[in-house]
Amino acid sequence: MPIAIQGIPGSFHHQVAINVFGIDADVLSFDTFEEVAAAVGNGSASQGVMAIENSIAGAILPNYEVIDRHGLFIQGEHYLPISHNLMALPGLKVENLQVVKSHPMAILQCQTFFQKHPHIKLEPGKDTASVAREISEKKLQYQGAIASHKAAEIYGMEILAENIQTVKENFTRFILLAKEPEKPAQIPNKASLKVIIRNEKGALAKLLQIFADQDLDLSKIQSIPVIEKPWDYAFFIDTLISDYTKYSKALEKVRGAGNEVKIFGEYISQKP
Repeated sequence: MPIAIQGIPGSFHHQVAINVFGIDADVLSFDTFEEVAAAVGNGSASQGVMAIENSIAGAILPNYEVIDRHGLFIQGEHYLPISHNLMALPGLKVENLQVVKSHPMAILQCQTFFQKHPHIKLEPGKDTASVAREISEKKLQYQGAIASHKAAEIYGMEILAENIQTVKENFTRFILLAKEPEKPAQIPNKASLKVIIRNEKGALAKLLQIFADQDLDLSKIQSIPVIEKPWDYAFFIDTLISDYTKYSKALEKVRGAGNEVKIFGEYISQKP
C-alpha cells in the first residue's frame, strides 16, 4: 500500500519516504499534515511520513495534536540532513536571477547567503519542491528556487549554489506513522508518550522525578492544552530507554500517581 507524505516528489518528505521504503515506494502526496494523518487513519495509506521537529526551528507542535486526534502510532523515526540549494533553469547564473521563491522556513534559513546578493527579491512559496516544479513547467526565466538535490533532478533544474543554509548542521526529525502499534524486532531504545497530569500543585515536578528515579533521559517534552479540560495540559514526551524494565516501572508509577498515559510508540531511535 502507498506511503502518505506532505508535499510532492522532490520534497524533503519524499526524500525520507525513499530513504526508508526504497526508491520504488508508492507515494501519495497531500497538501497538509491533516490529510496525511487522515489517509493513514482511514486505511488509504499503510504508513505516513511526518516532520515533527527541526534542529533549528524546534518542534512542530500542531503535528502532535494531529497524530493524537487521528489515533495514530509512531513506528519509527528518521533524521534527514537538510540541504538547501539554489536552482534555476539550465543556463542561468546567480547574477541573472531577479526573484527566488521557496517555503518561508527555507528562505529564513538561507538569509545570510542572500544578503550577499541584494539584487534578488525573496518571495514565499507553497513549499520547496512545488516552486521548482512551477519554474520548470512554466519555463520561468530569471526565477530561482530553494529546494533539494532531488527536486533539481526530478524537474530538470540546474543547481547554482549548494548548501546555502546559514547553519550547515541542520536536521529535521521525521516520524513514521501507522494505524496500529508495532513492537520492534529488537528491544526499543526510545518511546514517545502522552501524559495528562493531575491538575495539582507540583504535579509536573513529581512526574519528572519519577522518570529521573528510573534513570530515563527525556529527550523531548512539550506541553499542549487539553481542549476539553480548560487549564489542564497534556505533555508529549520522548524518552530514551537504556533499561526496558526501569522504563516499564516508570510508566507503572506515573499511572499509579493518577496520571493518564498513552504510548504513541516504542521503537528504535535512528538519531545520527
